[in-house]
Amino acid sequence: MGLFSSFVDKFCERCSDQSIYTLAAVGTLSFIALAVVINVLRQLLFKSPHEPPLVFHWFPFVGSTISYGIDPYNFFFKCREKYGDIFTFVLLGKKTTVYLGTKGNDFILNGKLRDVCAEEVYSPLTTPVFGRHVVYDCPNSKLMEQKKFVKFGLTSEALRSYVHLITDEVDDFTKNSPIFQDNKGTFDVSKTVAEITIYTASRSLQGKEVRSRFDSTFAEMYHDLEGRKLTETYTDIIRKRRETGGEKDSEDMVWNLMSCVYKNGTPIPEEEIAHMMIALLMAGQHSSSSTMAWIVLRMATCPEIMDELYEEQVRVLGKDLPPLTYEGLQKLDLHAKVIKETLRIHAPIHSIIRAVKNPMPVDGTPYVIPTTHNVLSSPGVTARSPEFFPEPLKWNPHRWDEDITPKEEEDEEKIDYGYGMVSKGANSPYLPFGAGRHRCIGEQFAYVQLGTILAALVRKFKFTNPPGRTDIPDTDYSSLFSKPLGKSFVQYEKRGTKE
Repeated sequence: MGLFSSFVDKFCERCSDQSIYTLAAVGTLSFIALAVVINVLRQLLFKSPHEPPLVFHWFPFVGSTISYGIDPYNFFFKCREKYGDIFTFVLLGKKTTVYLGTKGNDFILNGKLRDVCAEEVYSPLTTPVFGRHVVYDCPNSKLMEQKKFVKFGLTSEALRSYVHLITDEVDDFTKNSPIFQDNKGTFDVSKTVAEITIYTASRSLQGKEVRSRFDSTFAEMYHDLEGRKLTETYTDIIRKRRETGGEKDSEDMVWNLMSCVYKNGTPIPEEEIAHMMIALLMAGQHSSSSTMAWIVLRMATCPEIMDELYEEQVRVLGKDLPPLTYEGLQKLDLHAKVIKETLRIHAPIHSIIRAVKNPMPVDGTPYVIPTTHNVLSSPGVTARSPEFFPEPLKWNPHRWDEDITPKEEEDEEKIDYGYGMVSKGANSPYLPFGAGRHRCIGEQFAYVQLGTILAALVRKFKFTNPPGRTDIPDTDYSSLFSKPLGKSFVQYEKRGTKE
């Protein structure tokens, strides 16, 4: 009987535990169901006529985060069809008001400093990577000074010198990399292009010391985002340059920043120079690498365009294809259009977000966007809209043979936010580098880097898709910068080789 009683007791304990688990599960599901019901009722019963329509969602906090995150452009166009250009959706618990179209771009990107704030949104993302006291971890007035230092450092002389350095890096890579040792083969586009862009940027914009360290420990620190060690690397470079007399021997940005002084008379501290260089390296690398990968993938899908590019170099620069110069690059019209068309469809950043600091009335509507919201602009939507670009998802560099967009630089109002006169730029449906006070200052360098890499690759290779693939891969929107999804391989054939 004792053994039987013990068995019964244990059985009851197990049943009791299972009952507790069951009750807990039922309670959790009941709580979720109640939250969903309350959330739905609030959306149906409490609509403010002074706020943009709210995108319907079942779950509080989650809102539309998943559908937006998987494919932002698909999400925007579907919402636009249902709600119009202005609507609000819940992004990780935060009401985010989207304003699409050129008016929306202007409203948000040229919003007054008292009304919209970029730092509040982006500082938690960028400061751990870039470091303190730069970009979004400083007052906006200081950021504008930092942008001025960088912009004025990208002189014609500097850009002219970069073409030679970038070409040499591409030549060295394609000659020495195991990937391109055969006359024909395949390569992983994103991985290969990422190496090329980081080597070219580090050698030209970052300086020879940074480039040399990519052959040792610097690359590992970069990929691991070891900010402290990266900072120490840059400050060590700066100190050694000063110890050896501080005589400028190249046009890299480190030399430029070493000579810059804030308005209050303070030279840029070494640590801030280091953090600014990390910001240039990180942000520039991801955007340029993504764009160059898309260019290669698009050319593999349209090999006739690659043939046209090669013919353009022969026609414009000469049959012997002399070394590319900055002046020669400016004459390669189709090369520039390939870059422009790729940026139109594959802009690295799909969403630009600002925190609302003061209620923002929207002209021509009853809406006033409250301070509890963020606002979001997506210039990529206008770049993909048929009212501006017929067959918008078709990659066609020749669409730029005619002037198809407003002359933003000539016709728009210009303004100085603190880093030189720039066009407000938001009336154009084509804004791959943004607009307003936070417009990307690396635009000139990006075109030089991408154009030089493109020209160098066109001289050496023909790209085609592997058998069985006729289109490009999907887009990975999971990170801040849009990029090709997964691994994508392209076939190469060296020019001048026999079948």
